[in-house]
Amino acid sequence: MTNQIDKIDRAILRILQSDATLSVDDIGAAVNLSRNACWRRIKMMEQNGVITGRVALVDPAQVGAPLTAMVLIRTNAHDAAWMVDFQTALRSMPEVVGAYRMSGDLDYVLRVRVADVPAYDAFYKRLTSRISVSDISASFVMEEIKETTAVPL
Repeated sequence: MTNQIDKIDRAILRILQSDATLSVDDIGAAVNLSRNACWRRIKMMEQNGVITGRVALVDPAQVGAPLTAMVLIRTNAHDAAWMVDFQTALRSMPEVVGAYRMSGDLDYVLRVRVADVPAYDAFYKRLTSRISVSDISASFVMEEIKETTAVPL
């Protein structure tokens, strides 16, 4: 897929990752393309799955979820039924903003957004009542040094 993305597409993607509210005219001007040529490239990247969506980024503190917890999970269950139950539980919990199956010592890492430690405790109790784990621990983020949704191009 990356072979189909040229220098102009990458420039368009950098702009869109920075501000997806810009008009096609503004994006086209920035990359030296006509409005129609720019629009066609954006539509092609959407159709090819390069652009998977456009969203508004929300300040977590402004909406009552300022605390980030990195939740580390180990499990002894690796069968398909457990994995389905685990994935179903995570997808139903809006606090989980990232979930990753890992190689190495840990099985899973979750990125969780909550209001405070009591809200994390409530999340923890809901999660552990739905799935069995052999070990679960959390570290709370003290300071976000870098947080981005932009993919390096």
